[in-house]
Amino acid sequence: PSLILAVMVFSLIGASIGLMTGLIPGIHVNTLASMLLVSYPMIEAGLSDLVDVDMIPVYVCCIIMSASVVHSFVDFVPSVFLGAPDAEDAVSILPGHRLLLDGKGMVAVRSAAIGSLVGCSVAIAIAVPIQYIMMSGMADMLDGWTKSVLVLVTAVLLFNEHRKGHLLFGIAAFILSGALGYLVMEYRIPCEGIFGDGTLLMPMLTGLFGLPMMLTADTDNPIPPQKDEMKDPVGFIPGIRGVVMGSIAGWFPGITSTVGATISATVMPERSPERFISAVASIGSVTTILSLVTLSISGGGRSGTVIVIGEILGESVRGLATAPFLLLLMSSAFASLIGYCLTIWSSHSFIRLMNKISQRMLNRMVIVFLVAITMLMTGPWGMVILICATFIGFIPVTADTGRTVLCGCLILPVLLI
Repeated sequence: PSLILAVMVFSLIGASIGLMTGLIPGIHVNTLASMLLVSYPMIEAGLSDLVDVDMIPVYVCCIIMSASVVHSFVDFVPSVFLGAPDAEDAVSILPGHRLLLDGKGMVAVRSAAIGSLVGCSVAIAIAVPIQYIMMSGMADMLDGWTKSVLVLVTAVLLFNEHRKGHLLFGIAAFILSGALGYLVMEYRIPCEGIFGDGTLLMPMLTGLFGLPMMLTADTDNPIPPQKDEMKDPVGFIPGIRGVVMGSIAGWFPGITSTVGATISATVMPERSPERFISAVASIGSVTTILSLVTLSISGGGRSGTVIVIGEILGESVRGLATAPFLLLLMSSAFASLIGYCLTIWSSHSFIRLMNKISQRMLNRMVIVFLVAITMLMTGPWGMVILICATFIGFIPVTADTGRTVLCGCLILPVLLI
């Protein structure tokens, strides 16, 4: 009981972090996870007199995992109300904004919350069986398909741009973002901030997916009156469909939930905007959970938060149903319930605040914060990467292409390395 209580307490701390990163546009939970990793020695020293020293790595990882799960829930709130999506749910902005302008913003949010809850619940339920199947030889077979799958995914992404008449711009954005990703991952560019060595992935992803949206969302137009019918608008079926694509995105490197949602929309199109949003949300949450499964099998992370968890726990998380793995699943289950409640609560709070604050001022404050934290965490070379990534991130904005092609920053390096 004391162990479960401790997991719940640290999960609550993580939930508060995930709430903050999810609601502040442009700030990703990966950034906070990186900060926790850098400051881990100080955290360990501070907790050593309060809890069992051997359990501190697990408790810190419960904070990170809980933050990641809650972030996957609440990041749809600014996506709907501010038009400023996180990189993982960029494709949901148009249907979400469409519902918002019809006075149905809460329909979009409740759809996302239901999809995330279904995705998390199913992913947690199948996590250990997937571990067993993968460790029985399936993992090696899937790894052999990685490049073929990524080539197919790239073809689907570019085909979508071809249908819209933006193929050349889509190819340009894919190649340029991929070249930047290759540069960041393969070359030892100096990256030293106030806490020591940082990661250039943070300014790269912020520049590609965060700043362009912030710089172009310069509006103070009030939103229409919103009403909440207090009921589930979609059911569980879209969430189940998201589980299928999320399972693929959770294993193969370079396939984010945004890419998975785009492929899902191509293969299994949803005519209803709320059902599409629910499927996208489910994919994001499933990817969050199953990335942990991937870590436990291969030792490799598919997300920044899971990479940090791997750095802290090391080999202790590897293997079938290890104690740290099961405790992190417990933390995820607890966080998913909190995340659902926080999503609904924060949405009502957003509706009350939206017409009382200046969206333009909020955007400017977030931009200043992102630039400052980039300089502090990654130094001058991080600023160079941020500027380059921002210029590339403006290609979809100016050419009206899909932002999913910017995931070339992850896909192309995997194909080349």
